[in-house]
Amino acid sequence: MPVTATSPNSNRRIAAEESELPADVDLRGARGRVLTAALHLFADLGYGGTSVRDICAQAGVQPTTLYAHFPSKEDVLAELLRIGHDEHYRRLRAALLEVEPDPAVQLRALVRAHVSSHCSFPMLAVVASAELHALSQAKSQPILAIRRQSESLLVDVLERGIAHAQFQVSDTLLTLRAISAIGTRVAFWFSPDCGRSIDQIADQFAEFAARIVGLTTPD
Repeated sequence: MPVTATSPNSNRRIAAEESELPADVDLRGARGRVLTAALHLFADLGYGGTSVRDICAQAGVQPTTLYAHFPSKEDVLAELLRIGHDEHYRRLRAALLEVEPDPAVQLRALVRAHVSSHCSFPMLAVVASAELHALSQAKSQPILAIRRQSESLLVDVLERGIAHAQFQVSDTLLTLRAISAIGTRVAFWFSPDCGRSIDQIADQFAEFAARIVGLTTPD
């Protein structure tokens, strides 16, 4: 069940008002309530601004119940980051499998999937991009491995586009960072009432990315 944001602070860092997780995440019972409550609080207030007491109050559980499922607050965050990065990578891979192996077509497909993922789960995307620094090195390494897999999909497309003289790119790494960043920020301002559908935003950002690599003709 989505949780509606209830923070009294009107100066929120995100526009989304509901916290949702992918359909394949088991949200039954206390564990699910803890994850959903923590997602809302971490996205709205930040990991550092959220206490275990806050999560328990939002989820309607006792601290002992939370600790029965997660050894610490950090483990709650790590699980949310894993879910977010897994969902993002799954969508990117699926997007590539659905289109022809042409770099220009694949670039647009990847960016659509990247932006769509951030619009579909904005709170999860905000936490995934803004709170990774809060994890210890041991807990962040598995998450970073998934992130590298996602980045490698785009790097491969960029390198093939350059090799085929389709893309005009002088620095692959900076191009990767620029394209990734324009989609990541969407999660902070997107809401269902923003005046644009997810598909409209994804299509427009795919064209922004195409222009970054020197493409001017729509796919």
